[in-house]
Amino acid sequence: MVTQPVIFLSILLIIGFIAKNQSLMISVVFLLVIKLIGLSDKVFPYLQEKGINLGVTIITIAVLIPIATGEIGWKQLSEAVKSSYAWIALASGVAVALIAKSGVSLLADDPHITAALVFGTILAVALFNGVAVGPLIGAGIAYIVMRIVQWF
Repeated sequence: MVTQPVIFLSILLIIGFIAKNQSLMISVVFLLVIKLIGLSDKVFPYLQEKGINLGVTIITIAVLIPIATGEIGWKQLSEAVKSSYAWIALASGVAVALIAKSGVSLLADDPHITAALVFGTILAVALFNGVAVGPLIGAGIAYIVMRIVQWF
């Protein structure tokens, strides 16, 4: 059955194909298959609730692999802290994690904002070859800006 979600996902698949964005295409095909085989009532709520944590876990595993393989060890860490770029990277990592934390809060408290954030992420992924971590960071930035606007 062709429904609005199937049409929307199909359009996103076409955009992913035109933009040659493999992540978007795989994500859309996965969701279409789940929807079309009738498992969406069970799988979608689970993924919506746990998907961000699962994704963050997978990203964290990928980031930690060089430590697990021995490519990065104490020597590389001690050399890195001597670099000003490493300190900038450290501060950036802390800032992004704190911003994303605010984003999780905003998405939990204001779920309607998710539509705009998801659309912005889709645009960035499809048109600019972005990476789909945007909703959390975007929500965090939105949260911070909203709080600043409330002060005035």
